[in-house]
Amino acid sequence: MPSLNDIRSTFLNFYEKNGHQVVDSSPLVPRNDPTLMFANSGMVQFKNLFTGVETRDYKRATTAQKCVRAGGKHNDLDNVGYTARHHTFFEMLGNFSFGDYFKESAIPFAWELLTKDFGIPKDKLLVTVYHTDDEAATIWKKVAGLTDDRIIRIPTDDNFWRMGPTGPCGPCTEIFYDHGDKIWGGPPGSADEDGDRFIEIWNLVFMQFEQFEDGSMRDLAAQSIDTGMGLERIGALLQGKHDNYDTDLMRSLIEASANATSSDPDGPGKVHHRVIADHLRSTSFLIADGVMPSNEGRGYVLRRIMRRAMRHIHMLGAQDPVMYKLVPALVRQMGAAYPELGRAQPMIEETLRSEESRFRQTLDRGLRLLDDELSKLPDGANLPGEAAFKLYDTYGFPLDLTQDALREQGRAVDVAGFDTAMAEQKAKARAAWAGTGETKDAAIWYDLAEKNGVTEFLGYDTEEAEGQIQTLVADGAAVENAKAGDAVQIVVNQSPFYAESGGQVGDTGLIKTETGSARVTDTKKVAGVFVHVAEVTLGEISRGQAAQLSVDHARRGNIRANHSATHLLHEALRRALGDHVAQRGSLNAHDRLRFDFSHNKALTPEEIAQVETEVNEYIRQNTPVETRIMTPDDARAIGAQALFGEKYGDEVRVVSMGRQAGSGKGTDGQTYSLELCGGTHVARTGDIGMFALTTETASAAGIRRIEALTGQAAMAELRRVDGELSEVASILKAQSGDVVNKVRALSDERKALANEVAQLKRQLAMGGGGGSEAKEIGGVKFIGRKVEGVGGKELGALVDEMKSQLGSGAVLVLAEADGKATVAAGVTNDLTARISAVSLVQAATAALGGKGGGGRPDRAQGGAPSLAAADAAIAEVEKLIGETA
Repeated sequence: MPSLNDIRSTFLNFYEKNGHQVVDSSPLVPRNDPTLMFANSGMVQFKNLFTGVETRDYKRATTAQKCVRAGGKHNDLDNVGYTARHHTFFEMLGNFSFGDYFKESAIPFAWELLTKDFGIPKDKLLVTVYHTDDEAATIWKKVAGLTDDRIIRIPTDDNFWRMGPTGPCGPCTEIFYDHGDKIWGGPPGSADEDGDRFIEIWNLVFMQFEQFEDGSMRDLAAQSIDTGMGLERIGALLQGKHDNYDTDLMRSLIEASANATSSDPDGPGKVHHRVIADHLRSTSFLIADGVMPSNEGRGYVLRRIMRRAMRHIHMLGAQDPVMYKLVPALVRQMGAAYPELGRAQPMIEETLRSEESRFRQTLDRGLRLLDDELSKLPDGANLPGEAAFKLYDTYGFPLDLTQDALREQGRAVDVAGFDTAMAEQKAKARAAWAGTGETKDAAIWYDLAEKNGVTEFLGYDTEEAEGQIQTLVADGAAVENAKAGDAVQIVVNQSPFYAESGGQVGDTGLIKTETGSARVTDTKKVAGVFVHVAEVTLGEISRGQAAQLSVDHARRGNIRANHSATHLLHEALRRALGDHVAQRGSLNAHDRLRFDFSHNKALTPEEIAQVETEVNEYIRQNTPVETRIMTPDDARAIGAQALFGEKYGDEVRVVSMGRQAGSGKGTDGQTYSLELCGGTHVARTGDIGMFALTTETASAAGIRRIEALTGQAAMAELRRVDGELSEVASILKAQSGDVVNKVRALSDERKALANEVAQLKRQLAMGGGGGSEAKEIGGVKFIGRKVEGVGGKELGALVDEMKSQLGSGAVLVLAEADGKATVAAGVTNDLTARISAVSLVQAATAALGGKGGGGRPDRAQGGAPSLAAADAAIAEVEKLIGETA
């Protein structure tokens, strides 16, 4: 029986033998399509090839593409675990032709692979075609010998494939497997097509058109092929299974879940294990591709998937985090095909462990609230939307998680009520996801790259160079020239300007020609083209002119120092905190650096000091910063750190700095920091000058942020701090070394004086009186008094003193200080069964025009707008005491 790994290899090898380039799966986060949240099919990374905007050095490709469908239009989340073939994560096997071959080759390829290489009986296969596609039907008859009754014409969009509202599209032919009449169901297009007898295993899309936002279509420049075959489906078929979750890969994950939870994989918790196995794959691959759990966008969807799996773990009775323990089983199954999974394993495990730990703290409370709400309802009644919203707003339960919990009880949620509650919420609404793909006007830059090639970057070796102006763009359109005062985007054939990328900001500087000059304020990169954002400051510049390009040298030097420092910082953090630390964002600007990294708690002062000291130690080593060009695999083999989710080309730049015996990094195993990086760096670590860590804060859940300075900026910061310390020492009339002790002594003295003042205020408020001023109401001694100058924080002690003087009784104090009115009440312990201090406070605040107040039966406190009605408030409390007598 072939494993899913064998089936994947057979597919890719078949097409490689037939002239296709085997292309690695793209990251799950699309880089060329802002309309998609996640890659949901194999063709996503090839979209620009289908539209003709981009070309590559191959016209045939084959992939095993990792896909996620858990949000937006393509959302299978609710069905996962309950059906045989729904997944949030799946692998899509595909072959592609970019104007090279069409139906006449795509269909024979598919038939040969299925019937020969996979050995599927021909009489078990039938196909569908779009109802007007006579060409495809004819080819199927010729190649496969299929009769008309096994070529079903479908007039609906089921056989007209669209990537989305816009983009490449075209008719398709779907291949089905017949499991036989022992299983209920009819062929596609029939009334019983929803049965499980006929299962779709492959979809061959004939890319002929591009669809636009207004619904119109136009022919693509070249007819192309896009096919998709779910590995899980074909795997189940070839392994003699009727359920994707019974395949070897999924079964291994289910058994890992069962072992970790000490439960039967096929018992009452069967659905739980299936959900956990599926969600383990999607969450792990998303984290490996750089997505982190958050409250918006992709991170929000990731968190939803995580929490759904974690609730199912909870239902299996697990008391401790479990999901992270399953990652090794996943890496064993899929790490060979997707090496990024193994590289990210420490980060995946740490993220899952910390997220499950946090979620479990709220899960029990949330489920108790859900149970309480359900207990108020008739059996089988739906949960009111307001209750579902409370779960969401208070405990972070997404609506679909509540729906999933109710599903097993045959209940639903009043979604309309939930939406109403959401609309009424005054808190800040979550910003709509806008995507992070390339810009909408990328076509102009792709056209330029296609015509002239990408910009050659010269800035690793020089900050000045000559180039030729290829394009000027103003107001979104190409222009022939630009005059002084015009804002313009300038493209040259080669440039020393670094374009913003990898956290390093774009360069600024000057571009001069014989007839004019422009000040460059930023440099960006689109489709490999460097776009110099500029303003013409003198004369006129024109397309085709030769130009002299000069980078702002001082600014670039500061940026280099900050960028190199982030590499040293990254390694120092890993050594201080653990291998789970990974870069999650950075800013390398001319005046500062910012570094975001994965870690789940604030650094201690000792850890901060250790990191700062270590970075400066390697700066002082003053070792050369070396750059090598290598393949990604060779770079990783010598221990180079790469950014998760970053897609690298055939060659990468590997930057090494610092010497550390026994590090295991580098060709000699003695390199301190080794990272894949395309940015610019100092020549030697000593060029950084010095490193001063200024702040360490939280950036997002599980993400910390460090800000720091280098070189002269760091020195200026230290001088500023030293100057402030000297000024403080002067004010205290102390030596610098004695400032801490002096300040501590002053702080202690201030606390003592504050306590003394508070005591004096209480004594003044007591007025020397005590029980002698007490009234007796229904046998209860009572003191009601308005005092001045006593703050809310001091009232508790005052009330306790007055209670002590009474021995037995009740006290009400109305205080006003610093423009604030406060009400406090106290009841001695022997009377709390009859009289509650909370009730006294609430009665008084109501009389004063306020409301509320709380505390304990023996002491409570509240606020009021003013004490203008103080006598009325005291009288109201006396009345209440009398009523309880």
